[in-house]
Formats: sequence, C-alpha cells, structure tokens
Amino acid sequence: MRRLIALLTIAASPLLAEPLPRADAVFAEPDMDAVRLGQLLFYDPILSGSRTVACASCHHPRFGTSDGVSLGLGDGALGIGPEMRLDPENPPEQRIPRNAPALFNIGAEEFTHFFHDGRLESDPTRPSGIRTPLGADMEQGFVSALAAQAMFPVLSGDEMAGHYSENDVAQAVRRGMLTGPGGAWAILAARIEAIPEYRSAFDMVIGPRPVTFADIANVIADFMVFEWRADDSPFDRYLRGQGDLPEAARMGMDLFYGKARCATCHAGQFQTDHGFHAIAMPQIGPGKAARFERHNRDIGRMRVTGDPADAYAFRTPSLRNVTATAPYGHSGAYADLRAVVEHHLDPVASLEVYEFASALLPGGGFASDRAVLDDPVEMAAIADANRLEPIRLTEAEVDALLAFLDALTDPVALTGRLGIPDTVPSGLKVPQ
Repeated sequence: MRRLIALLTIAASPLLAEPLPRADAVFAEPDMDAVRLGQLLFYDPILSGSRTVACASCHHPRFGTSDGVSLGLGDGALGIGPEMRLDPENPPEQRIPRNAPALFNIGAEEFTHFFHDGRLESDPTRPSGIRTPLGADMEQGFVSALAAQAMFPVLSGDEMAGHYSENDVAQAVRRGMLTGPGGAWAILAARIEAIPEYRSAFDMVIGPRPVTFADIANVIADFMVFEWRADDSPFDRYLRGQGDLPEAARMGMDLFYGKARCATCHAGQFQTDHGFHAIAMPQIGPGKAARFERHNRDIGRMRVTGDPADAYAFRTPSLRNVTATAPYGHSGAYADLRAVVEHHLDPVASLEVYEFASALLPGGGFASDRAVLDDPVEMAAIADANRLEPIRLTEAEVDALLAFLDALTDPVALTGRLGIPDTVPSGLKVPQ
C-alpha cells in the first residue's frame, strides 16, 4: 500500500480550504432514571430470542462501542470481540452482513439517519415521525429515530432473534409477526414486564401502565445519549478556544480541512455530512441481501431508494474516537486505520489490490467471505460506482492526518460514564 501512494494522481484544481466547524452540537438532557434503566437493558441478553446476545455484545466499550471485528457472528457465537467463536451446538447461519457501527454522539440532534444505508430515518411527514423498513406497520411510541433503530437488531435472526424454531421470538420473526399482539416485540416486552426489578424501574419512568417495546427502546436511547456523548476531545477544546493542538495534529487538521479534502464528506463537529457516498470500499462477507436472494453483493443506499445513482453508497461515518473503532468500512474490510485512510487516496486502485488478510473475521471461514472479491463483474461494478477523485499525499502527510484523527478522541466517552454493570435484573451473564 505504501507503493500505491506514490502512484496516485493529484486533482488539477485543489479545493479551497473548508472552514472549521463550530463546537455547538445539541444533545437532549435525558432523565437519569431512564438512563440507568437503559443501561441495564443495553447489557442484558434478555432482549435476544435465546437470551444469549445483548446490545452490548456487538457494541461494547472495550471495542470503541463496536465489536472489534470486521463482521460479527451474533446469535450462535460464544464470547465477544476478536475472541468470539462458533457455538458448536448452535452455529450461526452466516456472519452479520455489515460491520457494527460505533455509537458515539448518535444522540446529537443532527443524527437523523441510522444504519450504514440510512434505512431508518427521521421523517416528520409520517405519523410516527420516523421512516423505517416496517412502513405502515411501525408501532407508535418511539420518541426518536434513535430509539427506533436501537431495537431493530432484535428482529434480525443473524443478530439477536436467533434461528427459526429455537425460540418464540425467532418463530414470530420468521412468520412475519413483528409488531402487535403476539409479535416479536410484544414477546420481549412481556419478558421485561415479568421481571420485578424492571417493572419497578419502569414505574419510576412511565408510571404503572404496561411496558411496551417502545418504552424499552426509548430508555436504551436515553442511555446511549448520555453514555457515549463525545464532544470533549482536544479538537473540541481547540474549537472552543480552550487549548491548542500538538504540532502534528495541527498539521493534520490543516490537511483534513484543506489539501486532503477530507472535510468534503467528513464535515461538521463530528466529521460527517450525514450523506451517502460510493468510494469503492471492498465488499466481504454475505452482503445485505434478502433471504430469498442468492448473491452476496451489498448495493448500499440503493437498496433503500431504488435509485441506481445510490449504488454502493454508504453513510459517511463520524470520526469521533475513530482510533478505537477498528475495523473500518461498511463491511469492516480494513482492520487498520492507516490502511483505510490510504484507501481514500485512490479508492479504485486500492480496491484492485485489496488483500483479504486485511479483514478480521472470527469463527473460521464462511463460503460468502470472499464471494464478491472473487467476482470480477461485481468488483467492476463497485469500482465504476466510485465518486471519490484520487489525491496525492506523502507518507508524512498521512502521518499528520493520523495525528489529527487521534485528536478526535474523548477518553471519558471511550470508557462510558456509567460503565458496565456487574449484574442485570434477568440474572443472565453480562458481556464483559
């Protein structure tokens, strides 16, 4: 990859420097009773079909609120992070199709699109105020798109629901019974209602009425807003006039908002324009396909909009605490931060020389792992969709960019404000 940098071409007309963002992100101030209740539910495997997977299994502070691997294993895995392995008595049907995104700052008001393809988003024209894959079947009561997205993984057989016939939630999902009486969400809400400690905690938050699934999602969202707010990095303090950056980070900042053109997409205080861009990111694993489809490609935003112009476009990730959130890309193709930065310098050339060994895939090999990489037609389609122009940077300039990215780290947010509970009301094992 070092040799690749020397071959890159520089755009003929360099862009003007982008202005620095303002440190003015707006966050809701959640009720602490709701936050503490959300913390317990976030770490409790009770919300998975087989009671083995918690939200924290794939979004853990040990791994920068992700899971430390390119593509996780979800239901049917033992352990978390790079140590996860297949359960020989209940192996997963496939890997989780996309890399687990980090959770930092997703409670800021500017975050209105969720998941790598933005398939769940705020939409004031809809009765619920949220556009989701469930459409008109979406239940009411979710206070935000953040709350709604927090609970869609429980409907995924690969992630939390489990395999068909192994539990009541998985059976409901396979029959298409997601919402309403007898649906997967109602089953999970009844589980929580039946645990006295949870029932008492919800009394403090919603009063004595029955607990709905939306109530569960809302308090988990409150917890995420509070726990992983990350707006006190050296860069934030610099923007607020509270200190300077080290020389290397300052040089990287100048490149980020100038010659390197990073801020064209990684804009704003949290380094995201919240848009969707095709940058020839390598595709590994099963891809985001429906159960009846027999392919492994992942067309990204196009799956949501149906617009061919959105083919292979994925949401611009925030770069907060990015040094701790490896691997990178919608499929976690790059386990190294420098490698993914270098990919941005010439995405097509980088795609052509991508090495599968760059990924971190636990649990041995799956047939789908290399399917797209070994398909010349699909690789050409990914390359053709690229919209990022090549740019030339020296090794020293890449070093400076990495120093600036390190200055986006908020150590308090990395560890979390409440931390990991020792126990949860269900009595199930907390992911540690």
